[in-house]
Amino acid sequence: QVRLVESGGGLVQPGGSLRLSCAAIGSPFGIDTMGWYRQAPGKQRELVARITYGGSPDYADFVKGRFTISRDNYKKSAYLQMNSLKPEDTAVYICNLLNPPNNYWGQGTQVTVSS
Repeated sequence: QVRLVESGGGLVQPGGSLRLSCAAIGSPFGIDTMGWYRQAPGKQRELVARITYGGSPDYADFVKGRFTISRDNYKKSAYLQMNSLKPEDTAVYICNLLNPPNNYWGQGTQVTVSS
């Protein structure tokens, strides 16, 4: 049974930083892609960043230059370093693992950016 366990969310001031972690428990690593999505209240879920097994990242335009996604295949984990956070970044951040033909989702971790 594959589980995604997220951590690192919290309350931060505008301009601050957070680092999110996602551990894929029991997941075989191959050609799978891991990613971070977010969903704000009343809004649809949107892609923040994703990274292939080989380490190639892809970012949404609204986080380019501020967020960095990385992974550690030995630890079966993905990370999202978030810098220069803005109030509009406030959302539940959800980890995703694409392991064809399966698609796994974590429960999410709350990120709140507020003065």
